[in-house]
Amino acid sequence: MIVSLIVPCYNEQEALPIFYREVKRVLAGMECTPELIFVNDGSHDNTLSILRSLAAEDAAVSYISFSRNFGKEAAMYAGFCNAQGDYVAVMDADMQDPPSLLPEMLSMLESGDYDSVATRRVSRKGEPVIRSWFARRFYRLINRISDADIVDGARDFRLMRRAMADAIVKMGEYNRFSKGIFGWIGFKTCWLPYENRERVAGETKWNFWRLLKYAIDGVINFSQVPLSVASWFGISMTFLSFAAILFIVVRKIVFGDPVDGWASTICIITLIGGIQLFCMGIMGQYIAKMYMEVKHRPHFIVAESSREGLEKIK
Repeated sequence: MIVSLIVPCYNEQEALPIFYREVKRVLAGMECTPELIFVNDGSHDNTLSILRSLAAEDAAVSYISFSRNFGKEAAMYAGFCNAQGDYVAVMDADMQDPPSLLPEMLSMLESGDYDSVATRRVSRKGEPVIRSWFARRFYRLINRISDADIVDGARDFRLMRRAMADAIVKMGEYNRFSKGIFGWIGFKTCWLPYENRERVAGETKWNFWRLLKYAIDGVINFSQVPLSVASWFGISMTFLSFAAILFIVVRKIVFGDPVDGWASTICIITLIGGIQLFCMGIMGQYIAKMYMEVKHRPHFIVAESSREGLEKIK
């Protein structure tokens, strides 16, 4: 039985040695053959040098190094495309995904009751309050407006059967949002709660604006509700305009008052123009996603790898 671990890495030179020692200790106590796939996502530090050393010393370790930074989603997809295990896991190298949970996750899968064991944080200790608040609102929103089942506090860290990993590989879309993909493809998932862990070393790569962009991508990728909102805005403004015209006509006939007030006119024009631009922006987001999909650009380009027979572009 082979267990594959996919580990995306971006500037993780401080955390990698700590992660490697801990995950090897945990895997040594599990009855399985490990496969560690590290994906270097265009790091600018010594991450690649460390991965070269690990691959040279440990036959269970292999690495894939991108030609530039393609993002975590591309790194995870590269790992899924190359994982050979009967069970496949995704986890971060910063130790926020505790390797100590792997034996329990594998045991739950071997019981035959589940296809995937996913982790979720039951607390956000150490995380900025504002970011935590926005994260909870995002999970609530996307579950209401999409058919992707995403649990509050869900991490990318999960262990799954081969069938589920193969289904993820078949989801070859360019604009990827893995949390949504995991929920959309189905399969029976068990959620394993744990207390939040902080990074053991290095700095987070996710600031507020990157997280906001990631959240918007998730909504656009898995819901058409924003387009419906734009349509309802248009319908509402049309009825409001007819009502305003009727009001002005009746006022003129009954009271004979001229139509005056340039300030109110400017305010109304500005309001309607703003709504129009807002709706155009929503449609633009969907068109931009379609544009990226139809160009069929590769998800990633591999500059170097320790794996034989690897596709350099996927």
